[in-house]
Amino acid sequence: MTPSITTQRSPLPSVASAMPQIDQAVRFSLDPALDRRAVADGVWWPYSRDAGAELPGLIAAVDQWMGRATMRVSLHADAWDDIPHRIPARGRQIRVGWFRHSDPRMVTLTLDGFEQVTLLVVPPGTETRANATDLSGLAAELLV
Repeated sequence: MTPSITTQRSPLPSVASAMPQIDQAVRFSLDPALDRRAVADGVWWPYSRDAGAELPGLIAAVDQWMGRATMRVSLHADAWDDIPHRIPARGRQIRVGWFRHSDPRMVTLTLDGFEQVTLLVVPPGTETRANATDLSGLAAELLV
């Protein structure tokens, strides 16, 4: 018999009953229903294309919003600069995968339990008529 080592993750507190307090510096919005019929589950508007600088804030915000831990992030290799292999977050290392066959407008976060959250990325510096705080309106404008 070969010994195995397993690590049990302690669950994050549930936030389903209350609106989470998200850092307003992270510009993102999730569909509260997460009905999985849309192309994306939400929208993220990073300030730069520096993945190492932008992803930690997004991961923390998604963790808090979903009440679960992000375990992996996937993004398009050519759409980002300075993509790290791993990002430290709340006592764990999050693996970052970058691909050339994925949609450069999307970022996918895989949560514990293998649930995925896909976000439409609004390119930094995008000029738009939509208000920056109305990310759903901005997404609709970008997808037209």
